[in-house]
Parts: sequence; C-alpha cells; structure tokens
Amino acid sequence: FDNLYGCRESLADGIKRGTDIMVAGKIVMICGYGDVGKGCAQSMRGLGARVVISEIDPICALQAAMEGYEVNTVENMVEIADIFITATGNCDVIRVDHILKMKNNAILCNIGHFDNEIQVNKLYEMEGVEKVNIKPQVDLIKLPNDKAIILLSEGRLVNLGNATGHPSFVMSCSFSNQVLAQIELWQNEHEINVYTLPKKLDEEVARVHLPKLGAQLTQLSKKQAEYINVPIEGPYKQDYYRY
Repeated sequence: FDNLYGCRESLADGIKRGTDIMVAGKIVMICGYGDVGKGCAQSMRGLGARVVISEIDPICALQAAMEGYEVNTVENMVEIADIFITATGNCDVIRVDHILKMKNNAILCNIGHFDNEIQVNKLYEMEGVEKVNIKPQVDLIKLPNDKAIILLSEGRLVNLGNATGHPSFVMSCSFSNQVLAQIELWQNEHEINVYTLPKKLDEEVARVHLPKLGAQLTQLSKKQAEYINVPIEGPYKQDYYRY
C-alpha cells in the first residue's frame, strides 16, 4: 500500500507546496514505472497532466502503455516535458547533459530513493551554474546556457522535503505490518535470514483497515472455500501472487 497509494498523494502535495503550479496541461515525465512510478503516474494524470513514462523493464513498459501512458526515453522528451520526476531506485537517471537541454524553468524532482537519481553534485560543480534559493527546499538553478531549472528538495525525496510524506492512513498500514512482523519474529523461531511477511499477516493488516473506509468484506461459504482450495479465513492467494 505504501509506495503506490502513498506516493499517489504525497507527490502532488510536494510539487504543489514547492511550486504552486497548475499541473493540468503540463507534460510530466516519470522515470520508472514500479509501484512508486505507478502511483505518481495516477496522481499526475488525475490532475490533468499528459504523462510520459520511461522504463528499462519491458513488462513495466508494457503495463504503462496498456494503461494509456506514452512510453518514451528521457532523451526524446528532455526538450519537451515541463516536469521531470525520478522514481527508479537507480543512479544517474537525469544527467547534467539532460538538464542542459531542458526547457527554461522546467521542474525537476525525485521520489525514488537517494539524491543520486539526479546528478545534482555534478550540476553544482559545473562552471557557470548558480544556485538561487527561492524558499526552503526550492532552488532556481541558473545554467550557463542562460536557462534555468527549478530543483525541489535538492534532488532528495520531494514528498518529504517539500511536504510531510505519506498520509497517516497509508502509514498506519505500513507500521501495522512492522508491528505484526515483530510479533511474528518474537513468537515463532526463525533462522537468521531475510523473510517476506507472511501473506496472512498482510491480509490481517488490510482487514483491520477496511472498516475505516466503510468497506464490507464478502465471506466465502464452506463450499466456495473448498472449491478454490483456500481456508475460509485466508490466506487467499499463493505467496507468488502479484496484486
């Protein structure tokens, strides 16, 4: 729940607080279409932007295309897009040579992981670059080509630097997972290793949050449970199932 549904709300919050721009009608380039990128794309589309996705993974790229997004490269969009958002978990996604080709006052931010998704340090080291602070976590970077870009949160996580992160309800789901994981580790013996949270615990977290959204869960009959070979009380999916 955290990445997709959290970023879907906190990305727009960060961009709006930082810039006060109108997103509708803008061309937004989102680098990466994992859970974070998917949430970001939904958010920007919901605000009326034309969303373009860049991806290295053909499966994620096809998912984006079949959701109706344009799939293209940063190189092809760098002179066209108004807003660039990195959401990859990788480094050097937006390079200095990309930045020099961007529109004047293009907005650049990261919601992926560390500040190396954008080559911020190399940008600051370039001769002729001037950093002008507009307000906290919002910098106008004047470039040697007489253009400028607006950099949010110095390339760090925009939803934390320019806003206050995910909504509390989403974080409740995440922290509930952590609490149940600690109880599981305390009550049951496990060898030292890295484990995926058991699906039954994931289901329990979802189950206890449903009433807060006014949701009513359907319950299997004994016959239905036997028909699909699952317990009435769950878990309902195999560990390899992708939601």
